Amino acid sequence: MVEDQRDIAELIALHLRDLGHRVDCVHDGAAGYEAARSGRYDLVVLDVMLPGRDGLDIVRALRIDKVTTPVLMLTARSTELDRVLGLELGADDYLTKPFSIPELQARVRAMLRRIDMHAPAAADAGAGAAGPAERIEAGDLLIDVASREVRLSGRPIPLTAKEFDLLAHFARHPGRAFTRMQLLDAVWGTTFEGYEHTVNTHINRLRAKIEVDPANPRRVLTVRGVGYRFADQR
Repeated sequence: MVEDQRDIAELIALHLRDLGHRVDCVHDGAAGYEAARSGRYDLVVLDVMLPGRDGLDIVRALRIDKVTTPVLMLTARSTELDRVLGLELGADDYLTKPFSIPELQARVRAMLRRIDMHAPAAADAGAGAAGPAERIEAGDLLIDVASREVRLSGRPIPLTAKEFDLLAHFARHPGRAFTRMQLLDAVWGTTFEGYEHTVNTHINRLRAKIEVDPANPRRVLTVRGVGYRFADQR
């Protein structure tokens, strides 16, 4: 938890600990960046307005450093432009202050549930469990679900947790068109209305990483009036 207002940080931490999580709090941008990039945490709850280094700069630096830990941003900035900017820089989700504690808990549960869903597969693969681990090939794109690794023409492509989940969901259903609300439900575990632009932003980030020409995508395609689909390249 990276929040400069200590009373708010401790209140949030208290309610997250009630869910059974271990929560550490830091109160400035520099300490938040170092903690977030340490690899010790499953989730970073990151305020935007911080002393020394703001949250937008931190999430940008983390993604440049190829740190893929999910980030939930907290922002007092209520305009859509500010929210989209945070997502484009690499945040996985956001909450606008003031927010309710139940909504915060629901977002955290949804984000961590996505991680837990993949943990057994990775553990089984490491233990030499019977049966092949799921590997999806779409042309020169290889998605290893157990290790959560993506390669394009043999080159590793670093994706955030949500980018990977979105790509894997698409690749498991090539040719099928999904609405933004269906993708929110399947990948984010939520159907909050008004958050469809979260999907749009992650699609743009994903295209920038796996498309030769993101402006003219050939893998993640727009279906006018519906949403998106993944081209069947198997």
